[in-house]
Amino acid sequence: MKKNLLLSIVTLLIAGIVSAQTADEIINKYLENIGGKDKLENINAIHIQASTKAQGVEIPIEIYMTKEGKQLIATEIQGKKIVQIGFDGTTAWHTNFMNMKNEKMDQESNENLKRNSAGEFISPFLNYKEKGYKVEYMGKEEVEGTETYKIKLTQKPEIKDGKEVKNESYYYFDTENYVPVMVESVIDEGPMKGAKIQEIFSDYQEVDGVYFPFSMMTKFNGQSGQEVKVSKIEINPDIDNSIFEFKENSNK
Repeated sequence: MKKNLLLSIVTLLIAGIVSAQTADEIINKYLENIGGKDKLENINAIHIQASTKAQGVEIPIEIYMTKEGKQLIATEIQGKKIVQIGFDGTTAWHTNFMNMKNEKMDQESNENLKRNSAGEFISPFLNYKEKGYKVEYMGKEEVEGTETYKIKLTQKPEIKDGKEVKNESYYYFDTENYVPVMVESVIDEGPMKGAKIQEIFSDYQEVDGVYFPFSMMTKFNGQSGQEVKVSKIEINPDIDNSIFEFKENSNK
């Protein structure tokens, strides 16, 4: 019995080591295939121009992100700019769609952006250990007809209702090209709590030696939702940092 117990423990330890090595191998190939770590680490900011459709109307989307975690995600509807996320590294804000005024986000949303915004720039897998993230290889799984490697990513905990909660998501890497074709997570608050949200990535294109997905489709429990089409990506553009800063009622 003791020998069998010892053998079981050794087997479990070896299985854990193999999984870790397999996860790292997949991640390293992914980073190499999209441009290589050296090139990715030299990206300090990106500017994305994209669009989506709502009720047949095309809505432009503009995204700015920096290595320090600053973000601006904005749309334009009927000539009016609506900021969905503005974050200067300290203060998070958005445009209230009802009164079209800029408002600071609640304390928890602000804290969650502080915790993970910088770590998600370009890829959460880039230097993931230094960020305090963990990965786990979960085996192979088919996603919309494509064979993938499933990787569980655990990032820094988020704050929900005053308590720290796990921040986990699952990435599915194409076994041929080693790029993510889907990321899946579970909504943990609001009316859709418990629903699975899936982001489907496709149409990878090269920009200055780095590959980005130019098409992203969001699904809820497998049902198709909003699709975003990228038209242009700029790497290391000149950015006026004031665009990230909260300005009281600046959009009147």
